[in-house]
Amino acid sequence: MSQSFEVATFAGGCFWCMVSPFDEQPGIVKIVSGYTGGHTVAPTYEEVCSNTTGHYEAVQITFDPAIFPYEKLLQVFWQQIDPTDAGGQLSDRGSSYRTAIFYHNEEQQKLAEASKAELAASERFEKPIVTEILPAAPFYPAEEKHQHYYKKIPFHYNHYFEASGRAKFIRENWKKRKTDEELRQVLTPLQYEVTRNNATEPPFKNEYWNHTEEGIYVDIISGEPLFSSTDKYDAGCGWPSFTKPLRRIELEEKFDTSHGLRRIEVRTKTSDSHLGHVFDDGPGPDRARYCINSAALRFVSKEKLEEEGYGVFRKLFEGK
Repeated sequence: MSQSFEVATFAGGCFWCMVSPFDEQPGIVKIVSGYTGGHTVAPTYEEVCSNTTGHYEAVQITFDPAIFPYEKLLQVFWQQIDPTDAGGQLSDRGSSYRTAIFYHNEEQQKLAEASKAELAASERFEKPIVTEILPAAPFYPAEEKHQHYYKKIPFHYNHYFEASGRAKFIRENWKKRKTDEELRQVLTPLQYEVTRNNATEPPFKNEYWNHTEEGIYVDIISGEPLFSSTDKYDAGCGWPSFTKPLRRIELEEKFDTSHGLRRIEVRTKTSDSHLGHVFDDGPGPDRARYCINSAALRFVSKEKLEEEGYGVFRKLFEGK
C-alpha cells in the first residue's frame, strides 16, 4: 500500500449498503466488505449473522486523504445510518448490524469523536447518538459474493435497500426534499417544468449544449455532483451529452414510454429530478450517451470547486 493511502473502517448495518455511498468517490482506492470487532478468527457470513461471534458487518476503505480526507468519509458514513439505533439498523436486528467507527490512529479517533459530538449538538435526532467509536480490530474480508453486491446483483440490492427501510430513512432524515412551493421560488419556470414535470428544453437553445469550460455539473436542486466536463462531448443532438456520470449511485434509470417512444429516463435519487435520457450510441467503451437537459444542471468551474465545496473533484483537472 502506498504511504500516502490510509485505511478507514465503518460498521453501518448491512455491509451491502455501505459500499455504494463511498464507491466512485474521488480518492477512494478500494472498498472491502467484511467482519470486525469479534472474538473468533475468520468467521463466515452465517456465523456472523447468528450474532454469536461478536463481529460487526463492516467495510474497510483504502483512501487517499489528500483527495478525500477522513472528515469527508465521516460525513458520508453518518448520512447512511440511523445513529440512534443500538440494536441494529432498521429492519436488520442483532449485534452484527450495530453501527461503529473503528479508528486506526489517534487522529482518526479525535476526528470521529468530534464528528459524533457535532451531530449530537445539531439536534437533528431527538434520541441520543449511540454509534460506538472503537479501536480497530482484526478485519476479515467477507466471501466474494458479498463484495460490491450492489453491482453484482443490482435488482435484488435495490429491492433490499428500499424494503429494509434504509432508503426511506435516508430520504426523510438526511436528504429532505424541498416542497413544490419552495422549488417554484428558487427555480425558473423552465427549470421547474424540466425537473418536476419531465419537460424537455429546446435543442441548441439551452445553456450548456455547446459549453466547453472545464468544471463539473451539479443537480440544480440538491447540488449533488452529477457530471464532469472531462466526460462531455458534442453528440450533435443539441443537448449536453456525457459518456458517464461522476457517481452512478446518484442516478436512477427508469423505462419511459411517454410520447410513444421507448427510452431510459435518468433521474436523481436525492432530489428526484428528471435529468434526461441515456442512450446506447455513445463513443465510450460501454456506449452510454447521457443526454441531459441544461435546465436540470448548474455548472461549477474548476476554479470555484474549492470555494463551493466540491474540492474533492479538483484532481480531475490537475495539469489542465
